[in-house]
Amino acid sequence: MGLVQKDALRTTLISSFGLVLGYVNKGLLFLLIFSTEQIGVVNLIFSLGVLFAQFSNLGSLYSIWKFFPFFKNKDKAHHGFLAFMLFIVSLGALLVTALFLVFRSSIESIYIEKSPLFLQYYYWVIPLGLGYLMYLVFEVYLRALFKNIISVFALDIVLRLAVTLLLFLFWNGQIGFDSFVAGHSLLFFLPPLILIGYLIRIKEFYIHPKHIQISKRFQKILFNYSGFNYINSLGGVLVNSLDVIMVAQYIGLRATGVYTTVIFLTSALQVPYKALIRVSAPLVAEYWKTRDMLKMKLLYTQVSSVSLVLGLGLFLIVWVNIDFLFSLLKPEFSDGIWVFFFLMMGRLLDMYFGLNGAIFNTSKKYRYDLIFTLNLIVIVYVLNLYLIPLYGIEGAAISTAIALIVYNLGRIIFVFFTYNLHPFKFQQVLVIGVGVICFYLIKITPELFEITWLNAAITTSLTILIYFGAILLFNLEPELRNYLRNGVRHVIKNLRN
Repeated sequence: MGLVQKDALRTTLISSFGLVLGYVNKGLLFLLIFSTEQIGVVNLIFSLGVLFAQFSNLGSLYSIWKFFPFFKNKDKAHHGFLAFMLFIVSLGALLVTALFLVFRSSIESIYIEKSPLFLQYYYWVIPLGLGYLMYLVFEVYLRALFKNIISVFALDIVLRLAVTLLLFLFWNGQIGFDSFVAGHSLLFFLPPLILIGYLIRIKEFYIHPKHIQISKRFQKILFNYSGFNYINSLGGVLVNSLDVIMVAQYIGLRATGVYTTVIFLTSALQVPYKALIRVSAPLVAEYWKTRDMLKMKLLYTQVSSVSLVLGLGLFLIVWVNIDFLFSLLKPEFSDGIWVFFFLMMGRLLDMYFGLNGAIFNTSKKYRYDLIFTLNLIVIVYVLNLYLIPLYGIEGAAISTAIALIVYNLGRIIFVFFTYNLHPFKFQQVLVIGVGVICFYLIKITPELFEITWLNAAITTSLTILIYFGAILLFNLEPELRNYLRNGVRHVIKNLRN
């Protein structure tokens, strides 16, 4: 797991800095300078843009993961694999753009009652979606080349710094909200342009049609695989986007502003997990190619265990301080406390099961995942229809949590009975037990000071000491020691340089 640890550590450090920038943007500046309704507009455009990108890629992203190892040959420009994928994606982008324009009136009718402000900015979904689509293609291609750092830097650092600059321009009155929305959407072309420049520099930017040397037989295999995974990938995106879209439809943009702000908080806690998955998923495809099931099982268990430890620990740190954290926001954001709890229940299980999706989608049984994805879409939609009108944004969070739990349980059972692979070990039960004990110990600890931020600092310190201290003391997760050791070495090395 040396390569995974090394790259995951670097991407986590970069993402952590990006997380700080993201908090400054969405957790501070958005709340200071925008109304809750304006926050809802910007975040709704982003959610629809992400959906636009996922509809447009036509399943090509998973094809790059699975099949690139078979075409990898720099002397032959990797047989024009990138050029072929870009051709597919371009067709998808043209098709989705056309549908987005043709069905504008139908889409607008969904939001005209509760979220009419969004209709003024409808078209800005397209450039945001196109920019994000280009980023996804080049990011996955670089992952297949085991080049992970630049992609994280481009999205988490460069893009967020550019958004920060745009926010200050709006704050100073140099641009209006219309210009901010336009600039925010266009900025999503910045990360893919950086990745293109990097690919050119390392001489991996093979996009000329003459490079394409993929046989008709293999093209058919690629199309079949992409077609199945196209629907599968939409399932995951719908879990992340459908709740936002339906909150805007049934409640309004103010509720959307609150809900999407809480989603940002839950996403922040997934940074270490996403870093692990980013560098681990390409290895899964390599292990399928060599049929090395022992390494696959080891990687599966290690990623799941580390994700559980980090995910549960970060959740505890936030949850024991949840009242203090939300007291720093506008009063209307207090409705988001239980939204955070329910969303994190689903996300924690998703993190715990780790490489479940990557193993399934790069295996020969990938077609069966379609069953789980269709069930996921139905569950999310039906539950949202029932629970959002009943419980508001908390209902949307409950729907997402239930959908993620059912989806992941179904997948992991299938992977186990098909390939005899699972990520579980006894120490994970002990980690969960430590988390529960830590939670109750912190809850019964009396507040020592009248100053709320000082109590929060003490609570956070105690949580870190009890939870992570117990895990390190009893060596419940050996990989955590390795990550900490490598992290200290990395920091010391940089300080010396």
